[in-house]
Amino acid sequence: MTDQPASPDLWSSVDALWAWVDDNRPLGGKESLLLRMLKLSEEVGEVAEAVIGVTGQNPRKGVTHTWEDVQGELCDVVITALIALRTLTPETREVFTRHLEKVTERSLGPSTDVVSG
Repeated sequence: MTDQPASPDLWSSVDALWAWVDDNRPLGGKESLLLRMLKLSEEVGEVAEAVIGVTGQNPRKGVTHTWEDVQGELCDVVITALIALRTLTPETREVFTRHLEKVTERSLGPSTDVVSG
């Protein structure tokens, strides 16, 4: 039997990453807030680059990425979005959970049970 490292808790990790990013921001105020939101566009662009790379759509470059690269880039988008949300509110978990419940009910119907985390 091998010892598996403990999985990091999503919300405590988001808080810790937010604090680290916040402590290391070169700008403050509204500029910092806006740049934190713009970081999402950068990460989404990296998803697009990876998809183009995995499908070889750039004939000059050919195949440059794997689907695992795409997965990693998608994870970066999610992490960046959660840090951006944490920048707007310390109630990140509650805000996200409420919104997920609304989207789930709107999409799947009111009888869907959402598992709390």
